[in-house]
Amino acid sequence: MSAVFKMENLPFSLLDAAEQALLNQQLSLRHFAPGETIIAAGQPPLGVFVIAHGRVAERDDTAAEAAQVFVHYRDEDYFGGWSALNGLAIHHFIAVEETVCHLLPTALLLELMASNPRFADYFQQNLGAKREIVDQQGQSQDMAEFMLARISDGLIREPLVVEEGTSLHAATRLMREHKADCLLVKRRNRYGMVTGTDLLDAVVLQGLALERDVADIASYRLISAPPDDYLFNALIRMTQHQIERVVVMDQQHLVGVVELTDVLSHFSSHSHVIGLRVERANSLEELREAALGLNDLIRALISTGVKIRFTMELLAAMNGRIIAKLFDLIIPRDMRPHVCLLVMGSEGRGEQIMKTDQDNALLVRDGLVWPELQDTMRRFSETLISFGFPPCPGNIMVSNPEWVNSIEQWAGKLTQWSQRCDGTAVMNLAIAVDSKPIAGNIALFKVARNAFLRSVQSNDIFFSHFARAALNFDTPLTLFGNLRDKELLDIKKGGIFPIVHGVRTMALEQRILETNTFKRIEALVEMGRLEKGMGDNLGEALSIFIQLRLAQQIERLGRAEPDLARSPNALDLQKLNKLERELLRDALHIVKDFKKLFALRYHIST
Repeated sequence: MSAVFKMENLPFSLLDAAEQALLNQQLSLRHFAPGETIIAAGQPPLGVFVIAHGRVAERDDTAAEAAQVFVHYRDEDYFGGWSALNGLAIHHFIAVEETVCHLLPTALLLELMASNPRFADYFQQNLGAKREIVDQQGQSQDMAEFMLARISDGLIREPLVVEEGTSLHAATRLMREHKADCLLVKRRNRYGMVTGTDLLDAVVLQGLALERDVADIASYRLISAPPDDYLFNALIRMTQHQIERVVVMDQQHLVGVVELTDVLSHFSSHSHVIGLRVERANSLEELREAALGLNDLIRALISTGVKIRFTMELLAAMNGRIIAKLFDLIIPRDMRPHVCLLVMGSEGRGEQIMKTDQDNALLVRDGLVWPELQDTMRRFSETLISFGFPPCPGNIMVSNPEWVNSIEQWAGKLTQWSQRCDGTAVMNLAIAVDSKPIAGNIALFKVARNAFLRSVQSNDIFFSHFARAALNFDTPLTLFGNLRDKELLDIKKGGIFPIVHGVRTMALEQRILETNTFKRIEALVEMGRLEKGMGDNLGEALSIFIQLRLAQQIERLGRAEPDLARSPNALDLQKLNKLERELLRDALHIVKDFKKLFALRYHIST
């Protein structure tokens, strides 16, 4: 077999020509027989080993039972970097079969790390930096520019601005002269927006005099963004708020306006088409057609290389609009102020991409009389199913009367679940804690939520029981023992759930109202309740798990039916390439470290 060292593989492709030449000069080949120790626990390693061919096991022989294998390394994998940097190995590295390795001496490793920061980031297990490097390796320069585009990159339009006291007639004439379809009105220190439609409604429908001050009809609740924000975030805001313009503000200074048409010309997906179809849908059939186009949008975003967190935020906004629009089409107008629709679970957290099981509930005003309530909710759930949102296996849907509650009933259920220690109660509460109001009277939700938060404040016994669920599943590092086997790894149990529920517990204890796991992590770091390094790594690990899962879900979607019957959380390890396996392994180590800290924080014996 060939023992040629491949410089094109990460992390060695990060080295420049001179550094690669130096590496080639000092590399040596080492041969190991089956069962031979390459690096011994407690001993300083010779350096980093890169496998030319063969197989190596990293294992711990200190356990009373059989030796625990943490991971197997195969052709082109490297090992020993952590041990070399720390001076001593904590595990044994044993040749499983006849193995040939390239040896990169420790002194050379340190020299290259000192001269090349990106190479150092990769070897120092900086998960965020490593993932960024891997992402960039697979992207063209055009894609990098696409992802990093900011609002200030030539897309800000100079707005038409008038002062308070300008008449409707004068404002209309100015808009025509400047060929503008909107203007900003300055009233003291505030800006308001007036569109052509606003002017038409004011004069024709409301009958206002042409001499009336245009400032009187302006909307002052503007959605704004700083000029250095990502352009993709502007698109998300426009989708969430159903608007076509974002005002660009540098603190209190007006910079300009960025318009939907300009943003869309910069992106290659057709998210705007779906968004417009959702907003213009006047029937269930029109809304269904828009909803069924989401899978194509997901494929477009992923194939274009849009980062997973941006994708989740955009899709969460799209799904939210579809469900809210369905609410408006099905719920009678006179009932809408008396009810509040909640989405829960991954939908409530804004972390769902492919359509997942429905997790929703309805809050109703105490004492509401609505005889058709249950029939309407059943129709709502059935319609969502026809839109591609599968029914919840646990029947956590508004079609189930158990999930349709008055404010008093809902607050009572939350408190009751918090006082019980059984698995069903903990899982129901976990789902409910991630609730997000999406349509109807949001005040109903806030009243029930605040009553529950008061009931669990400073209750250490509750938080200890609630936290325990994060440790229910083993971290599946030992499953890497043989990547060529056909076994599947449940990434939700092994990686996603421990992060989501652990962070959820900590956020609930601190009364953080955000439901999104990434935003909860940021809030915990800001409050000093989570160390920044761990917070950054948890966010990166969660992104990696979701991205790997999504890639395989999309692949299965395009194949025959039998594969679709598999768990949507199953990762087929054979389909991961070397870099994906490496990122997955690093991310699972982050989960393992987090679980240790988490168990210590909540006094949970493992």
